Amino acid sequence: MASADVEAVDFEPEDDDLMDEDGAIEVEASPLAPPPKLKSTITGGSSSLPAPKKTKGRGFREETDAERNNRFASKDFDSLDSNGGPGPQRSIEGWIILVTGIHEEAQEDDLHNTFGEFGEIRNLHLNLDRRTGFVKGYALIEYENFEEAQAAISEMNGAELLTQIISADWAFSNGPFKRRSMKRRSPRGHRSRSPRRRY
Repeated sequence: MASADVEAVDFEPEDDDLMDEDGAIEVEASPLAPPPKLKSTITGGSSSLPAPKKTKGRGFREETDAERNNRFASKDFDSLDSNGGPGPQRSIEGWIILVTGIHEEAQEDDLHNTFGEFGEIRNLHLNLDRRTGFVKGYALIEYENFEEAQAAISEMNGAELLTQIISADWAFSNGPFKRRSMKRRSPRGHRSRSPRRRY
């Protein structure tokens, strides 16, 4: 076998190379000169500015109660009428009643025939369990008039449908009118406290 000629390549750094043998950048710095200033990506300016850049948005500035009340006083907010106490609440389109205790093999036709006697049913929603395919046990029935829904509730609450006792009540109702106290609660006041982590 003939040996091949191997050409040796010199990998010596040239004079115009910026990196020295250690891989560090050659920077001439005098001991009296300040270190180079880097731009901060958070504040957008140099890190040596005496005043930080003002940041807008929620949570960056403490707001006093007077400023908060003035800000909310100028707005006109929509609110639900409470009518002074508890009672049925109309949905956007009609009066909806919630029927519970429905037999698991009930069909929509059974509910239409039973609750259709009290008035025209605009919408009927019978929820099915995806896993079993049977009825979950409740239905939402919508009437256009208050009187029809009230009659269905009074007649069918406690009645028997397919060998089971059902109960009917309003799906939406106004709760008792309570004035909320204006004192601030701690954000963790309603949650249970978890143990501190040990590192």
